[in-house]
Amino acid sequence: MNRPASTPSRRAVSKPLSSVHRRRLLQGLAASAAWPAGAVAADHEALNFVAFGDWGREGQRSQGVVAEAMGAAAAEIASRFVISAGDNFYPAGVRSVTDPHWRRSFEDIYTAAALQTPWYAALGNHDYRGVAQAQVDYTRLSSRWRMPSRYYKVAGQALGASVLDLFVLDTSPLVDRGNYDEMLQQLAHGHLEAHDGARQIAWLEDELRRSSAPWKIVVGHHPIYSGDHGDSAALVAQVAPLLEAHGVQVYINGHDHNLQHIRRGRVDYVCTGAGADAAGSVEPVKGTRYCLSRPGFAMFGLDRDTLRLEFRDLTGRTLYQARRRRVD
Repeated sequence: MNRPASTPSRRAVSKPLSSVHRRRLLQGLAASAAWPAGAVAADHEALNFVAFGDWGREGQRSQGVVAEAMGAAAAEIASRFVISAGDNFYPAGVRSVTDPHWRRSFEDIYTAAALQTPWYAALGNHDYRGVAQAQVDYTRLSSRWRMPSRYYKVAGQALGASVLDLFVLDTSPLVDRGNYDEMLQQLAHGHLEAHDGARQIAWLEDELRRSSAPWKIVVGHHPIYSGDHGDSAALVAQVAPLLEAHGVQVYINGHDHNLQHIRRGRVDYVCTGAGADAAGSVEPVKGTRYCLSRPGFAMFGLDRDTLRLEFRDLTGRTLYQARRRRVD
């Protein structure tokens, strides 16, 4: 829990720091130790970024507060980009590239200078209740929204850092096949899309095999292993073996409205689905290193040999930190 701020001394200057600013100053000093200057350098050997999901609430719930804290954190670490792990717009995606949701949930909320960077976004199940293609199409209109297709790779050259290749999946077609509740939700909003999940899995396997980047991160909306919704049998069967076989170090997801770090085998599974709220309870499962139901986001930093993970909450307070070394 946060400690209450101390009462300013009577000898203090006439405009002392507010408790919020004082807390953020102390957090910034702590962050400078956890995120060394070398990790912030804009070169091919290092990069930092922030990640979150499940956020598009038109500024409601805790979305705006999380956005403010994430903007401050992104500035601290000189974040290069943002990862959005899906469910970008509630309750039913967007209808078009001109839907007011774009302004109310995205453009007018994430206004911090440090968040005017590329946003590499995945689709979530709520996005499929709207017109998913509209989120792909918005890429052509936006200076920062990046969703060139429903699943895609971002190579190190595009990221400006040779140490990482990023792979963004479209997990709803893999998970929701046969999910009649989700099918009914889509039908209720006027459509039901057909998908070729096998083609996406073949694409992922091929791209992972061809990647020679020291770090490989895969992003998908749905968790593979979870202390909330539970494990996804489809993703455990189809995706997890590919992560292990091809040296992927991190899988980032949303869907669970909480923060989780689970280690299974050689892969770190990071849930950061609390971008606007926290829902329900989350329990430790096999491999859980940390879990908490609280609005917040994740921060990542990596160089050729080390990856850093940090969870922060909606106040900007550090909740958890972890590091892993790369293994050749």
